[in-house]
Formats: sequence, structure tokens, C-alpha cells
Amino acid sequence: MRVRSWKLGALLLSVMLAAGCSGSDTDSSEESESSGAFPVTIEHAYGSTTVSAKPERIVTLGVTDADVVLALGQVPVGNTGFAFYETGLGPWTEEQVGDADLTLIESDSEPNFEQIAGLAPDLILGVTAGFDVATYTKLSEIAPTIARPAGTAAYAVPRAQVTETIATALGVPGEGDELNTKTDQLIADTVAKYPQFADKTGVAILSYSGVFAGFLPGDGRGQFLTSLGFQIPEEITSRDTGDTFYVEVSAENVNLLDADVMLVLGPDENFDIVALNPAFANTTAGRNGAIIAASLDQRGAITYNSVLSIPYALDNLAPRIADALN
Repeated sequence: MRVRSWKLGALLLSVMLAAGCSGSDTDSSEESESSGAFPVTIEHAYGSTTVSAKPERIVTLGVTDADVVLALGQVPVGNTGFAFYETGLGPWTEEQVGDADLTLIESDSEPNFEQIAGLAPDLILGVTAGFDVATYTKLSEIAPTIARPAGTAAYAVPRAQVTETIATALGVPGEGDELNTKTDQLIADTVAKYPQFADKTGVAILSYSGVFAGFLPGDGRGQFLTSLGFQIPEEITSRDTGDTFYVEVSAENVNLLDADVMLVLGPDENFDIVALNPAFANTTAGRNGAIIAASLDQRGAITYNSVLSIPYALDNLAPRIADALN
């Protein structure tokens, strides 16, 4: 795959390059249109959006939306993603992307509207994005835009709901259901394979600016652990204010993160959180050798929490957790 991060001075050239890579799936398109799937209306946090025909030029502004589009057989003409990867996409997408060109959407405080308009999208997805209603309004002037579902927090939409929403917008709700079913079955098979996960506590931790984040069950990192049977420590869940997807813990209070398993999300699997803060050695996980430093790709897989990334995490991270508990 090749990636382009557009700059305004190269906008015209980039539009020309992007024009040849709509990433459409002709068979899926014909099937959807013949089945009468369109028009379809999606309700979301900022109202409702009608998709009148099978979208062919999709821009994904949700950090994990591209994974679902790819799983459904289309390559977005522009995408964003977490900063782990140059393309915004993890290694679990390589088969779906192939040698297609990718355009990374510039996004600081808000997305680059001129860049997005230059891609001539016919659908903009922001299901796992955090943009506000003002940004939504501007995006809707470019193309039909779908924001996160009403009643969900930014960046904390459940994986199954993300898949269902995007599959419906693309006219293939049945394929979305199938992806969710397969993912759920993989998780169930993993739980059955590792019964030692049951009734244990687990927490995913990120260190930043001298403090620590313990991720809540509503976040993808927390969801990965709870889906395997772990319980997030009550000291964390009881401090959930509903405003964020994590609980901040000071360096002096790392005992609040105490759990049977600590999954540390650092730069690589060699990151030593005990060296950073020796107090972690006195936690349950520290005493029992169950502090696990995830690799960057393992960290990425549970952060993306998609129907493409979770199978990767189950294959590569679940065995490490089991070994630590053993």
C-alpha cells in the first residue's frame, strides 16, 4: 500500500492521483442496488443522514471507521487513524488494502475541509470520531456525513454498533451482522481456550505526562479485557465520571490500578513500567509477574477494537496474557 498525506500546495496533484482509486466493489454495489437497499437513513448524534445510493468514494474520519469499510470490501479514498501508523491503518488491513493508494486526512483540532472536498467523497463517516456539531455541519456541505450514534460518547462507540452502522450506510447490513457474529465467535472460542481468565481483574494502562490512565470498560482497550472475562478493578470503575474513556491516576496512587493482570500500553514490548514507577512492583500483577508490556501492534489492535483488529489481538496478545497468569 502507498500513503499520501496531502499538503494544500499539492492539492490538485493529489486529487488527480485519488481519482483513480475509488475502492468500489462492483458486485456488492450491484447486489445492494438491485436489492433495494437504498435510500437508507442513518440516525446519529446530530440528526439523521440519508444515503441515496451505494457510496463509491468514502472518506472515513472516525479513527477506526476505515477498518469496517475495508472489511466490507471497499478502500476509502481518504482516511484518518491513530498516530501509531503512517497510513493510519494497522497491519491487520494489509490484505484488504493491497496495493491501493491511501490518502491520510490531515486532522489536528479539526479535519482539513479543503483536503476532504478535493477527494470528492459521496459519503463521510465519523462514527468513531469526536467532532462537534459545527464540524458536522461543514462536512455535510461536502457530502452526506454520518456522526456517532446518539447517546454514545466520542471515541467510545461499541464495536458491534460501529460495524452495524457503517454496513447499513453501505447498503450491506447483512454483511455487517456476519462480521459481528464471526468476531463474537472468535472471542467466545478464546474465552473457552483460556478459562483461567474468568473471575480475574485486569486493567490496561497508559503512562503520560507523569500520570497513568486506567481505561474504562467503555473504551476499546477496556472492552478487550472484559470480553475475555476480566473485570476492570472497582477502584477504576467507581471513579468513572462519564466524561472520558479513562480514569487518571497520579504517580503516588498507582495502587488504585491494582489487578491480577496489568496490560501496559507503551512504545513497545520492552517498556518497563516498574522502572518508571517502582510502586508497580508491589501490585498484585507486579508480585505475580503479570505485568505485560504490549507491542505497538498489539496496543494498536485493542485500541482500534474493530472487526479486523480484534482477531489480530486475540492471536497475538491473548496467549501472552495466558502465559503471564500461568
